[in-house]
Amino acid sequence: MPPIVSSIGLTAYAPLSAYVRQSSAISEAATKSREAAGILVFHIEQSEVWFGPLRKAQSELRALASECFCNGWDGEGALGLHPSAVATAEYILRSLPGWAPYPEFAPEPDGAISLDWIQARNRFFSLSVGKTRRLAFSWVDGSDRGYGVATFDGKELPTMVLEGIRTVLLNGSSSVRA
Repeated sequence: MPPIVSSIGLTAYAPLSAYVRQSSAISEAATKSREAAGILVFHIEQSEVWFGPLRKAQSELRALASECFCNGWDGEGALGLHPSAVATAEYILRSLPGWAPYPEFAPEPDGAISLDWIQARNRFFSLSVGKTRRLAFSWVDGSDRGYGVATFDGKELPTMVLEGIRTVLLNGSSSVRA
């Protein structure tokens, strides 16, 4: 691992990653700064210890996107997965806190992607990612259930979404209210 990666560690990863994704650089210096940050983020993500599970989840997402890219992928006229939905899903993977496992993925007939955290048949949290930053979610926690909509800024997952995932994963009482 390059020495600069180990000295920066994960503390700088989240803001650097967001900077690379969200920068609106227009000057040459700002563009070079963004490119350098992108190289650093790339090297940090090569760490098998820190990012092995992330790379596996990204690989699963990309395989699904490739498999369901064209309209009619289901044989019944479903829309192909929208490239913006795939990009947003990848940003969500990078935004997950350390305590959250990576979700399972499923295509939706409207071109969106479902990210699912499933503990049991009656305990799950499902997040629908489409071509906008609007995230629809639903959850079941025993006999409690609900749904809602939140907006993803591309950097941090909305609190409602994180609370829903945590509740389902940690078997706490349902506190998600939309």
